[in-house]
Amino acid sequence: MLARNAESLYWIGRYVERADDTARILDVTVHQLLEDSSVDPDLASRTLLRVLGIEPPKQSLDVWSLTDIVAFSRDTQGACSIVEAISAARENARGAREVTSTEIWECLNTTYNALAERERAAKRLGPHEFLSFVEGRAAMFAGLADSTLSRDDGYRFMVLGRAIERVDMTVRLLLARVGDSASSPAWVTVLRSAGAHDTYLRTYRGVLDAGRVVEFMLLDRLFPRSVMYSLRLAEHSLDELRHRALNRVGATAETQRLLGRARSELEFLQPGLLLESLEERLAGLQKTCADVGEALALEYFHSAPWVAWTDASRHGSLVIEEGEV
Repeated sequence: MLARNAESLYWIGRYVERADDTARILDVTVHQLLEDSSVDPDLASRTLLRVLGIEPPKQSLDVWSLTDIVAFSRDTQGACSIVEAISAARENARGAREVTSTEIWECLNTTYNALAERERAAKRLGPHEFLSFVEGRAAMFAGLADSTLSRDDGYRFMVLGRAIERVDMTVRLLLARVGDSASSPAWVTVLRSAGAHDTYLRTYRGVLDAGRVVEFMLLDRLFPRSVMYSLRLAEHSLDELRHRALNRVGATAETQRLLGRARSELEFLQPGLLLESLEERLAGLQKTCADVGEALALEYFHSAPWVAWTDASRHGSLVIEEGEV
């Protein structure tokens, strides 16, 4: 597979997941601001922007200004609004048409072309319909990817991107709640933002506290949005990409080493220590996501310089000329 196609598929997975997760988080926050008059709109908005890595403006924020920044902004200074993420996913799909299915391209292209009309409707009627539209289209994309793509290297790069982005977004959610009391209603917000509320209640028989929420979101091996599940999925995708998981001395690729270490630190953590140094642990996971992205770029996406041999017999030797692909 061409490096540019592999990179495009990886970022399609990341950008669609980013749009989906951002829409979920914003939808829960908007409902909280509209339904609970005791919540400070400016403080809640700044907390959300910090979670998403967006620099908050100096002026006071409310539901409408928050939605403009997170959902519709085209200038989020390094982060991605929902519209920017969908646009980026569509551009990557446009450049990789030969390795994606027609159904996937039509899904992303139709979603992109509908954004302007949906944005106008959201500014008249409220953001919920727009956010529900994004969540539905992301679910459609995931279903089409699973049902129309061969399980080849392209599919694995897409799944790998989705898994890495999911780890990053879940960690951001939990980082925003570090320091909250064990019985704070904000932990319900965390679960709802990840689509985990009902599953959590069934798992823990309705008992809600910070320790169990963090345990569920970090360590649960069955819930697909937990950090543990996503790390294991990313590792599995990498193993299949390399066609042989390990050699005789263990993991030799930097990406495998980073993901394996992060997963092992969680998997073999002593019971009862999860909340100790939670902020440091989450920051480490977030750094791992960034490091894995850089390692993947070096291993798979950046082309090596080509070497041309020219006859330099008049000098009695061969000359090596280097250039970029």
